[in-house]
Amino acid sequence: MIVAPTSAVKEEAGINHAPEPEKTEFNRAGIAGGSKGLIKVLDMARKVSKSDSSVLITGESGTGKELIAKAIHNNSSRQNGPMVVINCGAIPGELLESELFGHEKGAFTGAHRSRTGRFEIADKGTIFLDEIGDMSPELQVKLLRAIQERRFERVGGTTTIEVDIRVISATNKDLPRAIKEGLFREDLYYRLNVIPIHILPLRERKEDILSLADYFQNSLSKRVKGYQVKIFSESIKKALLSYDWPGNIRELENLIERISVLVEGRTIELHDLPEYITNNSSQNTCASVASVFNNGIGFNQAVDQYQSSLIRHALDETGWVKARAAELLKMNRTTLVEKIKKMNIVPESQGPFF
Repeated sequence: MIVAPTSAVKEEAGINHAPEPEKTEFNRAGIAGGSKGLIKVLDMARKVSKSDSSVLITGESGTGKELIAKAIHNNSSRQNGPMVVINCGAIPGELLESELFGHEKGAFTGAHRSRTGRFEIADKGTIFLDEIGDMSPELQVKLLRAIQERRFERVGGTTTIEVDIRVISATNKDLPRAIKEGLFREDLYYRLNVIPIHILPLRERKEDILSLADYFQNSLSKRVKGYQVKIFSESIKKALLSYDWPGNIRELENLIERISVLVEGRTIELHDLPEYITNNSSQNTCASVASVFNNGIGFNQAVDQYQSSLIRHALDETGWVKARAAELLKMNRTTLVEKIKKMNIVPESQGPFF
């Protein structure tokens, strides 16, 4: 008779294998989708959340870099501490140092009282430095020291302040290229880029588009009393999947809220979409190379359609603030205004009764 070895015998013989560690549950609240690209990012975020290592999140504007940063914080041992967010590109360079590290009274003109900086506020928690690629090289030196030593002085101060923080940063810029051009410090890059996470643009994970659209509608139903979730027609689904979403998730979210509010019926149809999206998916008006030949569209007409779509998209993205739209299109504001008048481009809500 063969007797199975007891656990004690197994242990003595060295054949008692330790169980494989189980994957801890990851709270992905606010992050919708199930594409391979997104799952890979979430799995990386799950692993990273167990450590205090610095993380650099890269990806195009609107891909959800801040959401991933918040997920890392909310699943970490620092989740009960503060999550402090600062957009380095939205604050003028001369004020950013004070925002980060604080200042003492009288440190500069207008400093009528002392102020606590974001690094100090983030103590025992996480600081998220968004658009880190827009920071001036001068301030990068001070940031490097603060991250390395976890200590700094306020602007105009002499007292050293120590903090216990986790640093997560993000950018939509090519930092290795910025290093070669002398715009970003290489030593700071390697300090920030301990664990890199890259988020794919929406056009490279189109499996997430409809899931995100449903998520945004459900969010609307929770925020707006009496709102009834609308149905997407098949033509709408096809158009959403055909469009490349240069503004990524942010653009999709804005579109879903816009059409959900403006469309009074229960079903959203193709004609409810903005022209620049239907132009992209319609065989009759698409200004793609194939459409120019297949539909008999002339060169000038194709160019005009493409220009109109680009301008309308930029205006929609910037809330029809022409100066911001011109900056997005990298053109002079006067030139943009002339093109808008020439092409008779008006907001979609502005019909013949306005």
